[in-house]
Amino acid sequence: MVVVNPNAGIGKVRRDWDKISGLLDKQGFSYQAVFTRSPWHAVELVESHVKQGFRKIIAVGGDGTLNEVVNGIFRQKVVPSTDITVGMISVGTGNDWVRTYDIPMDYEEAILVLKKGKTLLQDAGIVNYFNSSKESTRYFINMAGVGFDGLVASKTNDSKTRGRGNPLLYLKHLIGSLFTYKSCNTRVAVNGKKFSEKFFTIGVGIGQYNGGGMRQTPDAKTDDGLFDIILIKDLSKWSVIANVRRLYDGTIKKHKRVITHTAKTIRIECDQPVLLEADGESLGHSPFSFDIIPGSVRVVIR
Repeated sequence: MVVVNPNAGIGKVRRDWDKISGLLDKQGFSYQAVFTRSPWHAVELVESHVKQGFRKIIAVGGDGTLNEVVNGIFRQKVVPSTDITVGMISVGTGNDWVRTYDIPMDYEEAILVLKKGKTLLQDAGIVNYFNSSKESTRYFINMAGVGFDGLVASKTNDSKTRGRGNPLLYLKHLIGSLFTYKSCNTRVAVNGKKFSEKFFTIGVGIGQYNGGGMRQTPDAKTDDGLFDIILIKDLSKWSVIANVRRLYDGTIKKHKRVITHTAKTIRIECDQPVLLEADGESLGHSPFSFDIIPGSVRVVIR
């Protein structure tokens, strides 16, 4: 099964699908391609096709497409999640999940990785959050961001919906949001240890990258059964701008206003609602609870 999101990469998948399908044919893949038409459609497609007997899935799109495929894998009840193998041809704007595994962006090279078929059982996360008064749940396999990260993702996704995407879109909204965002008092429980602080942003990582190449959790291992958590205390906008380089090169954890933890669980409450993103998808608002699901997704890696 090949799940194709034609809108991913601001329509790049739609423009490049003939090339991608030709390369899949060239490498001898036998597959059924299905095209998403709306948000959450990939989840429904995966659930229905698993019932039909499909056990190998390739996601063609961005991190959001992969996230929906993974949610479909968890939400189907036909087989254990680990009986299904998922691979990626990354054609998004962020392309962060593939960075941890060094999977090529070049289509032909990515397809050769899929053909080789080396797999790993990686961890997944599950987060509970709220939309107004309704509690919701989402699975994710790369990284979730709370607070400032959630706001930037929301603005970035809104721009993409309106067809205004480019590789620097996240950075643009990161800088722009600094002038409106205010940190709030936050209560965090990590593995049951509680502390309170004004936090600027919190990252909950399985993989190492988010935001189109920011390496916020550089020590994260996708199969160690732990989240890598980065908690950035309240910063001035000028301090954030001065440290953008650290966000990209993995040295942000050395900043004196940064706390890092590894944990299986994390609970977050705030004095006012703050936003959440997971795998780049804008979700809802606080309070949040995160739990790790070790070795629960079989992925094709390089």
